[in-house]
Amino acid sequence: MIIDSHCHLDYEPISNSVQEVLERAKKEGISKFLTISTEDRKFKKILEIVNSNKSVYGTYGIHPHEAKNHININSKYILSNLQKNKKIIGVGETGLDFFYNHSEEKIQIDLFHEHINAAQESNLPIIVHTRNAEKDTLDILKRAVLAKNLKILIHCFTGTKEFAFKLLDIGAFISASGIITFKKSSLLAETFKEIPNNRILVETDSPYLSPEPLRGKSNEPSHLIHTVKFLAKIKHLDVNELSNMTTANFLKLFGELN
Repeated sequence: MIIDSHCHLDYEPISNSVQEVLERAKKEGISKFLTISTEDRKFKKILEIVNSNKSVYGTYGIHPHEAKNHININSKYILSNLQKNKKIIGVGETGLDFFYNHSEEKIQIDLFHEHINAAQESNLPIIVHTRNAEKDTLDILKRAVLAKNLKILIHCFTGTKEFAFKLLDIGAFISASGIITFKKSSLLAETFKEIPNNRILVETDSPYLSPEPLRGKSNEPSHLIHTVKFLAKIKHLDVNELSNMTTANFLKLFGELN
């Protein structure tokens, strides 16, 4: 069994044919899916998808790009949404993106703290997006971990090897996306080769970031098999071994799935 730890089933074009998309994925061995919240107004759709599909689980959170549109969101409100369905099993996607800066840095940081507080209060994992913000992301997470237990998943990791190992030091799990298969991503592949096997998850981030040999096409969970095969190759593992390993890591972080 393979688990897609980060997809956006509420985004077009996937949202127009969720059942067909899930069936194609299951034929490739991907049998569980975590669909990720990015905006408050879209959470209703997340709940609908989760309720309609036994194999799909969800999260609640606000993407850092959307922070400026959610300045009144606090940890209490996040917690109230986490409690709307037992299949909402994570907090996020949240974090910091200083590359695009669609929202002011302070607004992003403040909202990131609210998500962290909700994750600590609920004891659910926090799904972290970080781009061009390694120092701030690490400083914030380190302080949070020192203050109170925090389960961390760094999604779609593209950072440096140094950053990866500092995240591992504070207990984070790190997820590989299709980017790892890109020809220009040899340094990233080397980093994942060295990350301990018991701390790696896999994801599509679909409908974005289709892996080779499908790069440039709209991504979907069935394409995860290419990332899994690539990761197995650089890790010198059988594909089934890699699949079982990443699934075990997901369940260790998120708990058993009902």
